[in-house]
Amino acid sequence: MTDGFLDEAALAELDTPAVVIDIDRVDARIAAMAATMRARGVALRPHAKTHKSLEIARRQVAAGAVGLTVATIGEAEVFADGGIDDLFIGYPLIAIGPKAERLRRLADRCTLTIGIDSVTGIDAIADAFHGRRGAAPAVVIEVDVGGARTGVRPDGVLALARAAEACGLSVRGVFTHAGHGYGGRPERVAAALDEVTGLTAGAESLWRAGIEAPLVSAGSTPTAVLSARDAVTEERPGTYVFGDRQQAWLAEQALDDTALLVATTVVSRGPADGFVVDAGAKVLAKDVAPYLAGYGTVVGWPDAVIERVNDHHGVVTLPAGSSRPAIGAIVWIAPNHVCPVVNLVDEYVVARGGRIVDRWPVDARGRNG
Repeated sequence: MTDGFLDEAALAELDTPAVVIDIDRVDARIAAMAATMRARGVALRPHAKTHKSLEIARRQVAAGAVGLTVATIGEAEVFADGGIDDLFIGYPLIAIGPKAERLRRLADRCTLTIGIDSVTGIDAIADAFHGRRGAAPAVVIEVDVGGARTGVRPDGVLALARAAEACGLSVRGVFTHAGHGYGGRPERVAAALDEVTGLTAGAESLWRAGIEAPLVSAGSTPTAVLSARDAVTEERPGTYVFGDRQQAWLAEQALDDTALLVATTVVSRGPADGFVVDAGAKVLAKDVAPYLAGYGTVVGWPDAVIERVNDHHGVVTLPAGSSRPAIGAIVWIAPNHVCPVVNLVDEYVVARGGRIVDRWPVDARGRNG
């Protein structure tokens, strides 16, 4: 990628820093993932924590997604109110206090499924719906396949299922997130295999016990295409909708089809052989990876490294003697990890053919609980 999404006339309308999406690229990415999963016979339930946008969610559903995955009740409320009627909260909720009442109201307006990984979580959901007319939402057991974050190991799935059934809850299946696939290129491939084998083991323990649990759900953009096979019935990638620097590196791809960039203005010469932009940590976030230098790629400046981010300053270094953009010039940055970037801004600037064609709100911004 050697340039940004807007022509010179459109740049004159832009106030930086701005998160800009190319809608044709977004649509192409949505269509490509949907086609891949359709060809595999695997359902697609994208994770909306990446885009937090009703407009993008509707495009995903129109392309064939069976519903959405969300991380929080707050995200689910936004998408249910926006007409998305099949939602999975892929998080081990502890539905106590205000969350219990919010969950009850949410279940009245969409088909809802909830992640669990503990007896405490099971008890909280059962208590939240005790005595309520109509069935409680189905639950899905989270399996730790190597990410060592949340979930139970495959041999712990049956005990949790028994506990859920004893509380009157319906167990729909198992799910996982192979977060260790972000560790590097070999790790990505290994994590996808972990998803398939770990989920299969957990699901088979339910089937052998006579528990009908048809859902076997994997979830991670780096591993989605690799793990969409065998017993896996559903994939839940999120970042694929835009792409980012980290995803491109892991998949050994160029940034050429990335659908989201940050437009930012050079505000200072800064350090020797470098420059400073008006996109700092409050736009680019602070995610880094051991295999990537700095906090993003400066498009068209392959030797530039965003060495440091303060709240409103991005400090960029260049090799000695390099040319550098003029103060006042707009440059484009592909962020390392797009998900936290989206949650830091109020809107997307929507581009098509080099022009600004719309502005979309980040509808579920800040809905973190």
